[in-house]
Amino acid sequence: MEKLKFTELNLSTEILKAVADMGFEEASPIQSLAIPKMIEGIDIIGQAQTGTGKTAAFGIPILEKINAKEKTTQALVMCPTRELAIQVAEELKTLSKYKRGVNIIPVYGGQPIVRQMSALNKGAHIVIGTPGRIIDHIERKTIKLDKVRTVVLDEADEMLDMGFRDDIELILKNLPEEKQTAFFSATMPKEFMALTRKYQVHPETIKVVHEKLTVPLIEQLYCEVREHQKVEALARCLDMYDPKLSLIFCNTKRKVDELAAQLQIRGYSADAIHGDMNQTQRDRVMDKFRNNKIEILIATDVAARGIDVDDVEAVFNFDIPQDIEAYVHRIGRTGRAGRTGKAFSLIAGRDIYKLRDIQRYTKTTVKRIPVPSLADVENVKISSFMEKLKETLKQDTFEKYITKIESLITDNITSVDVAAALFEMMVEAENDKQHEDIDLNVPSFERDFSKKHDRGDRKSGKKFGDKKGRRRGGVEQGMTRLFINIGKSKKVRPGDFVGAIAGETGINGNAVGSIDIYDKFTFVEVPSQNAQQVINALNNSNIKGHRVAVEKAQGR
Repeated sequence: MEKLKFTELNLSTEILKAVADMGFEEASPIQSLAIPKMIEGIDIIGQAQTGTGKTAAFGIPILEKINAKEKTTQALVMCPTRELAIQVAEELKTLSKYKRGVNIIPVYGGQPIVRQMSALNKGAHIVIGTPGRIIDHIERKTIKLDKVRTVVLDEADEMLDMGFRDDIELILKNLPEEKQTAFFSATMPKEFMALTRKYQVHPETIKVVHEKLTVPLIEQLYCEVREHQKVEALARCLDMYDPKLSLIFCNTKRKVDELAAQLQIRGYSADAIHGDMNQTQRDRVMDKFRNNKIEILIATDVAARGIDVDDVEAVFNFDIPQDIEAYVHRIGRTGRAGRTGKAFSLIAGRDIYKLRDIQRYTKTTVKRIPVPSLADVENVKISSFMEKLKETLKQDTFEKYITKIESLITDNITSVDVAAALFEMMVEAENDKQHEDIDLNVPSFERDFSKKHDRGDRKSGKKFGDKKGRRRGGVEQGMTRLFINIGKSKKVRPGDFVGAIAGETGINGNAVGSIDIYDKFTFVEVPSQNAQQVINALNNSNIKGHRVAVEKAQGR
């Protein structure tokens, strides 16, 4: 079926804003079908598997109907496991971030019930939990069901398989007669259909079936990293595997722009394409990609629909997509026309659960690999350079340089010394992409998000910390250094940056500190107390007709 845009679903501005922040550009099939019917108040039977976007399919209508002024439980969601209950609660909290006063409480076994009772006593508009723990709270009178208007069974077949039928029925019998029900299940066993006949009123069935994954020539791999280390992990994979053409997918338009700027700063031949660009701009970027003028294209799912390039050797999921169909479409962009291809996914935090769902419902294996170390990357570059050197030696076209090399040879310097020194210079030049010398590999399922490691500007040649009044990182006390993704190649001058900062923020131009302009990017120092204001004001604004991306620079 055709997917609808969220703006076509008659949703509140608060929900639309939250949806945009999450990176949803359009509704998934289950969302397109379920949201309008649930908002109407119709009972529904939804046949949909994990990874189709069903949490938002029932979560958005629930949130649209909540009256935050009433301190009563108005919606109840039952889940088979604590992990799913937590996941659903987190997504609903994200969707409700602009809906003031909406309180969402997950309840499940394994967590002290006293803590849950304390949270529930403060008032819970939406309760999400496992059947057993919900019954515990009903018996303790910490959950009251008399004002519940909507009840959802999520993954009902799983709950029935786990023996929760009696618990489910006990809860459903305690609910008001006037209510809306939404029962979601991946399969439709007899036991499930018996529940729908008993507790639903004229339900409408919505069925969404997964596409089958038919990409046998694609090797699927993933690296588990911390969120703030994704860019470095991506850069190392690009250097290690060195694909000629790569597609990188992000979930939001803003992330696409930010990543394009970060890769360009590191010296990669990259550009971006997304829905905010007009058709002429998109066509220009696509022509560059098709004609190998850029090697890396960063895109959102919607913008990537028109991409039909056979030579893509690798696809990178910088962000894991919201639904499984999107994953299938993304990785299918490589391995075309009988060629092999690689698909990499960067997994951070709870993304590991999405990856499990992808493997389960596509019946494929995604292999975990370590993020390449700096030594791995350097060895690959050395091997590549050695191959090029052998080809050059075969061509015998370097005679004019022999005399110059011979002039360097003395009693203390051999021809091997000269060759090794030249080799080192070439490798160092190749290594000029500002890799962080840190261990990026996260033990499987580790959830420790540590602080960012510092990164300096290797190309500037400055020695940090040797100027009086400057802290480690080379920045004056009380100032914050910002990255801006345009430089000399765009014919910008210091005055352009001072003018933009003063004009957009009202900060006195005299407050702007050191400005270092490089070919493709610029460092600007601003007062630390105004740094975030400058970032917010300048991000996606224009300087000399060029849209800019701004972020805090990270000192070595």
